[in-house]
Amino acid sequence: MTTSEGEQGSGDAGAGQASVGGGAQRPEARLEQAVRAAERALIEFEIAVDTFRIEVENFSRLHEQRLGPVYARLEELDARILEVKAARSGDPEDRRLADDARSRLQPIPGVEELLGGWMDGSGLFPEAAAMLTDQPVRPPERVRPSEEARRLYRDLARKAHPDLAQEEAERHRREEFITRVNAAYARGSEAELRELTAEWAAGPKLKEQAPSAGEELYARLEWLAQRKELLTLVAKELEEGAIGSMLRLAPDDPDRLLEEIAEQLRAEVTEREAELAALEALEG
Repeated sequence: MTTSEGEQGSGDAGAGQASVGGGAQRPEARLEQAVRAAERALIEFEIAVDTFRIEVENFSRLHEQRLGPVYARLEELDARILEVKAARSGDPEDRRLADDARSRLQPIPGVEELLGGWMDGSGLFPEAAAMLTDQPVRPPERVRPSEEARRLYRDLARKAHPDLAQEEAERHRREEFITRVNAAYARGSEAELRELTAEWAAGPKLKEQAPSAGEELYARLEWLAQRKELLTLVAKELEEGAIGSMLRLAPDDPDRLLEEIAEQLRAEVTEREAELAALEALEG
């Protein structure tokens, strides 16, 4: 629909009071109410899915920044252990396993150019290089936007959501605007979200649409149902993914969860280092 959130509320009341012949409710009134209620429910669902998606993406980046170097160290130790074992046994299968493990650690040619410099030619993240040279690791990005950023984002999403438009030009305008809103929210920028709020408030006023015909309302309900089904699949995929599952274990304190995982990984590194030292001692 093309009315604002506030206009929708008053429109709902008007629809409920509309009558034919001064008494009977007009035929489309209840259908209009159902469409508008479904639109609001869908928008809230979409906001929830988008919010979780952004949190999953942020958590995934933080997970890679904090734990990537530890995973890399584990993989290097595993490869080295296999190489030492293969050298001792002379078994072709042991050599194959060692070669496979080592090949997975080799950098891809041109990786630095492809990735714009955020990974060096040796396949190391800047955080890993810092750890190996005993330098401070760059602080990771925020896991989640602040509560104020979340409030501003939800408010903008409700007001400017593309599903409130029926004309193609207006839908395009809203989609472009919401893309900018999502980007600002992903960065956790309250300042950008406030600027976008002011921009939307100063934008063009949308003309109120005439009541839809019954056939159009039924078609709209069908589209809303299909959209909800798609969002349900997206939400299920996010929740069941590895990062989403981890994030849902500690939604209010993801830093603590990462530290617990890091502690477990550091213990594994210690075990691998001891195993490798024992094998190399035998070789000596």
